[in-house]
Amino acid sequence: MHLQESGEMYLETIYVLSKTSKTVRSIDVGEYLGYSKPSVSRAMSLLKNGGYVLMDDSGFLTLTDLGREVAEKIYERHTALTEFLIRLGVDEETAAEDACRIEHVISDTSFAALKQYVQEKQ
Repeated sequence: MHLQESGEMYLETIYVLSKTSKTVRSIDVGEYLGYSKPSVSRAMSLLKNGGYVLMDDSGFLTLTDLGREVAEKIYERHTALTEFLIRLGVDEETAAEDACRIEHVISDTSFAALKQYVQEKQ
């Protein structure tokens, strides 16, 4: 199953929320993203069917190994791109918003080159 940008956003959100809370529920994801309950429910169903997320009987969400891999990749891109843009002089809010859009379309090759460039300039 190929993930759309929205699927990546959901996985990243579950990952981010799980870093600060022992439990993550669909309602937490919806509140974080500002999405409606039906939208989140549909997305969780698709992500479960795709093998990215598990939901227990209490409604708690857990990323599968595959889901965690995707979430970590997107999160790394988000944080690195945000930091890169800030270093270029972009304000923090704009940098985070732009990074959120770029993280879903940048190729692995371009991102690796960007990371290497930033590391060499440190």
